[in-house]
Amino acid sequence: MANFELTCCSTADMPREFFEKRNIPFVCFHFNMDGKEYPDDLGLSMPIGEFYDRIAAGAQPTTSQISAGEYIDFFTPILEAGKDIVHLTLSSGISGTYNSCAAAAGILKESYPDRSIFVIDSLAASSGYGLLVDFAADLRDQGLEADKAAQKIEEVKLKVNHWVFSTDLTSYWRGGRISKTSAVVGGLLNICPIITVNKEGKLVVVGKCRGKKRAIDEMVKKMSELAENKDGYSGKCFISQSACFEDARKVADAIEAKFASLNGKVMINDIGTVIGSHTGPGTVAVFFWGSERKE
Repeated sequence: MANFELTCCSTADMPREFFEKRNIPFVCFHFNMDGKEYPDDLGLSMPIGEFYDRIAAGAQPTTSQISAGEYIDFFTPILEAGKDIVHLTLSSGISGTYNSCAAAAGILKESYPDRSIFVIDSLAASSGYGLLVDFAADLRDQGLEADKAAQKIEEVKLKVNHWVFSTDLTSYWRGGRISKTSAVVGGLLNICPIITVNKEGKLVVVGKCRGKKRAIDEMVKKMSELAENKDGYSGKCFISQSACFEDARKVADAIEAKFASLNGKVMINDIGTVIGSHTGPGTVAVFFWGSERKE
């Protein structure tokens, strides 16, 4: 029997089947599209394909984080059942949800002084966040107490590597990640920015490739350079993609061919509606365990 309840946010961008199989409750972010608010509920309220089709047609979604009140409502039944909680949030470098969650935990501590809520800033996003949640679920299943599990998660979270490229820069420009000039010129010259997540959990553009083929090669090269045991990497690899499954499949095929000791096949997931509101279509992100982020 698990010693604590492991929870996270919808922005871990893992399939519903993953959360059900691993017994991980999640709380939903929200997005607004064409004047209507929707929960980021893994495609139930709006199918992922429709979401990206509407962006391609000109829709400009906005997002909102989980409030302290929503966290209180989410955590209370778990505490009432006598369970401690380890909750991982989306990176504080991307969202303020960590602060809302920490505030909720502080309020609940007054009502449930015998229970513990460990709020962990994942410093990760999308299925990189999911990779850390997967690790946390392993710790829970091994029978660790909540405090020991939280400590181990904190120790390894910066080892989750994020490497990203995009072929459509429109949403990155709208979100202020790149300038309008860079977006226009990049589109004309078929330039794909190479993006990583730094130690502060922020997205950083670190390079550019001309064309998808070179961008795909760069993903594999970065993994070869930074993964645990280099080409002998035996951990898991997750990919998330926004309406560009064929590109993601090419990256996954190249990784599976390069890393013979990989733990299973590469898991390809959708970038959900909240993260996807900021990336738009055309983004492929690769996540693996590797060198600790130092910059």
